[in-house]
Amino acid sequence: MFWLLFCVFFAACLGAGVTGGLFPPGPWYRGLNKPWFTPPDWVFPVTWMVLYVCIATAGARVAMLEGSGLALAFWALQIAFNGLWTPVFFGLRNIRLGMAVVGFLWLVVLCGMLALWQVDRIAGLLFVPYLVWVTIASALNAGVWWLNPEAARNPPPAGP
Repeated sequence: MFWLLFCVFFAACLGAGVTGGLFPPGPWYRGLNKPWFTPPDWVFPVTWMVLYVCIATAGARVAMLEGSGLALAFWALQIAFNGLWTPVFFGLRNIRLGMAVVGFLWLVVLCGMLALWQVDRIAGLLFVPYLVWVTIASALNAGVWWLNPEAARNPPPAGP
């Protein structure tokens, strides 16, 4: 049963991750000033794949356990906001709204991690690297906003 649940949770993760292919960074993002700590492009898909395995494993571990309702609600909410950030930031090119989305995602991941921990400590621990990565993503979004105030104030029209 665990592997079936894992596949369902992993499919949800991949669904959120597909937004990266639908809304790639493109020339607009490459033209922005970025913080000095911005990782190279190859780091993002590698990191997300590892995180998606951890996120799916956490969900699968608690799905059949009694008292997991709150943890699963936070799991569902975090994957929704995980999938929302890319279309907002890269699709709409809206740096400020992207900051709001990633800030809310950070809060939901933290609450999810704590709720998972209450049901299954390993599941809670599996969200720790996710929280670290969303913290980095939040700092990157904030840095892009800080370094590109005009682009943040006046998002260019979406397009190629």
